[in-house]
Amino acid sequence: MALQPSTSAAAANSSNSNNSNVNNNNTTTDNQNTTTATASLFGGHSQTTPAAAGATSQTANVSFSSTLAPSSNSAFIMPNTPVKTRMHSDGYRPKVTRTLGQRPACLVNASVTYCGNNQIYAFGGFDQYTDEVYNHVLRLDLVSHQWTLVDNYGDIPGVRMGHTATLYQGDKLLVFGGENEHRTYLSDLIIFDIKTAHWTQPQVSGPIPKGRARHAAVLHDDKLFIMGGITGHDNYVLDDICYLDLKTFTWSRSWRFVGRFDHSAYIWNDRVWVFGGLSEEMDKVSDLWWLDLKGNPAFQSPPTTGTIDRTGLVRTVASPRPPYQSGSVVGSSGYAANSRSQQVNPSSFHLRSYAPPAPGHISALKFVHGPNVPSQMQGIHFHVYTSGTLLDFVTPAATISSKDCSLSALDLTTFRWQKLAEGREIFKSGYRWHYCTLNEDGTKAWLLGCPTEPAAADGINNLEEFLSDIMEVDLRRYGFLGNAMSSEQRTDPARPALRSRNADVASKGLGADLARLFNKPPESGSGTDFIVTALPPNYDEDEIMGSALVHSGEDGSENWLASDAPTSPPIHVHRLILQARWPHFARLWSSQMAEYHTKKMHIPEPYTVVKAFLYYLYTDRIDPVDDDHENTATDLSDVAGLLVMSNMYNIPHLRLLCVNRLSRELDVEHACIIWYCAGLANEDWLRRRAANFCMTHWGRVVRTVGFQRLPRQALVELSQEVDTEGRVVGGDELDMMVVLSGEGGIIGRYAADGSLVVARRKESVSSNHTQMLESEVDDDDGMEMS
Repeated sequence: MALQPSTSAAAANSSNSNNSNVNNNNTTTDNQNTTTATASLFGGHSQTTPAAAGATSQTANVSFSSTLAPSSNSAFIMPNTPVKTRMHSDGYRPKVTRTLGQRPACLVNASVTYCGNNQIYAFGGFDQYTDEVYNHVLRLDLVSHQWTLVDNYGDIPGVRMGHTATLYQGDKLLVFGGENEHRTYLSDLIIFDIKTAHWTQPQVSGPIPKGRARHAAVLHDDKLFIMGGITGHDNYVLDDICYLDLKTFTWSRSWRFVGRFDHSAYIWNDRVWVFGGLSEEMDKVSDLWWLDLKGNPAFQSPPTTGTIDRTGLVRTVASPRPPYQSGSVVGSSGYAANSRSQQVNPSSFHLRSYAPPAPGHISALKFVHGPNVPSQMQGIHFHVYTSGTLLDFVTPAATISSKDCSLSALDLTTFRWQKLAEGREIFKSGYRWHYCTLNEDGTKAWLLGCPTEPAAADGINNLEEFLSDIMEVDLRRYGFLGNAMSSEQRTDPARPALRSRNADVASKGLGADLARLFNKPPESGSGTDFIVTALPPNYDEDEIMGSALVHSGEDGSENWLASDAPTSPPIHVHRLILQARWPHFARLWSSQMAEYHTKKMHIPEPYTVVKAFLYYLYTDRIDPVDDDHENTATDLSDVAGLLVMSNMYNIPHLRLLCVNRLSRELDVEHACIIWYCAGLANEDWLRRRAANFCMTHWGRVVRTVGFQRLPRQALVELSQEVDTEGRVVGGDELDMMVVLSGEGGIIGRYAADGSLVVARRKESVSSNHTQMLESEVDDDDGMEMS
């Protein structure tokens, strides 16, 4: 595989600033004219002339005569213009903001849900200091950071905790189950209309599931799936799954799945995913379970209708707590319990019954050990899902500090854990976080909590905890596309023969139609009217740098491509698309620069990178529309080049696509290329990730082609990424005493002097050591577990 450089080999000013036909009404600008040298992957240097973001030459508006160009066949070299206004940051850290208004007490087992329009709604829960159970509706405005008690009407539900509140159709909260003040487990469904603040309780039919609390609920195809939880006087753990058809409000039957409570659930790629929580043995688990829904009529067809009279099956258990006093009792939160309605649906009959296994394939995966696998036994964990990925926030607790926390991600396609950020990079010390919610698009997460140090309490009664602070986490800074941009269908890594890639959202409508016209000559009827060339494939950079450019002005302000200079094959494009989709090109065209007259442009970047960049302008993606399309950036070095171009031309969406793919597919062959290009593009987070990967797999990385072609200064910088006390261990030392941890995962070895010198596992080169517990996966699924 040939390595392509991702930095510019040459650049020049955009047009002839000495043109005599300058409009007298135009203003001459010269914001930036400093030439800087940039090292390429091949060890050479290229000259990059930054230009002002708003004007790409020394003249804001120039009228050209077609006779100014050397010939009609000449191509002007497109400037690569780094965004100089973007400052090199020290890394992204989420901001913590103090909320205003009458802050609610730190309610336990309440529901906290992001409901769009910068609004978070909290409902129910109990006060951990007074044991009062509530049915308040609280709203937090994320713009003003103001808490408000919502006046609500209608069939107001009774007090409850341990319930679920799921956003439906963007303006409704589906509240199911929970536990009331009498320790009765509920199975009712109540709907809160966010727009009108009215509660309604629909008439449901079908076999109503057992009352429960601390369960999980997810939406899929107008079905509300309910999984697990605890119920009964002895709090036994449920292992069932069922759903409510929201079109007919009919409950399905219950099937046996996995026994869990306080767990997380997600539906993606036609599968129900369950992770974490507590098992029937009350152990914190790190098992991942999934159930295939696709092709099962039981999950696709409406459930059989019918009602069950459960009035005579009620079984109430005395509460170990003091009786709850309704009325005007005011708790520590300052909010009185809402007692407009005493309506509490009867709970289900609390006797164990064994449902049949769920139809479809049930699979499970246990993560035994790995350097990036977060331990579920310490810290406070929050599990949320975005873009087919499980995010694990390990937040500070009484036993661990911020430095021991982390943000990790599990790709549900490759089952690969990645550590996105260390605790000190994301969490400020002196805070505890109690709730986490995610927007529907999966691009932002909010953690709600309070300070733990009196100095940070800011007048808050530090003896009692309040939901007084909020931390907003922009997941796009870690390369996540969001649910709206990420396709659910990805290529299985165990099937290398499949060439299709679907990391981005599938191109639809206009994008798919334009892709069929991309790079088609005008004689084919495509209507293309502009030509772009790039560096030729397999070029010698030193040779081209010496002969490719012909400077027409003494100051070198105008760069034309020599008629005999080698270039790539022409890429036929539509000028209108470039003008609409590429702001930098639009500025050149509106100023009537050289490209306006020659209808040609040369971009001094590798051919495959330029082609992928232009294809992105057509389709809004970096992967092909279909399997047969040849315009694709399948090589990660090309994607790294696109990342640099996204920074040059300030295209945030392209940057997000590149960071997402590079971070997800980081491997030994391309690790140093990704590290180098991330540095050129000022992507600090990706650069740190790639550097850590290089250090972990140093012996293999130094033998790659990319490492050998790094510039000398880059080699020095990469070598300095290692810890100051680090050393390379090899030979007989690797056969020293093995240190075992957990269930047999090797975390290190001892040298002769007794010091721990290496941390790796000899039996596997993968970052995660996984073990299949039980699997009913079809042979054609092609999954291989390491």
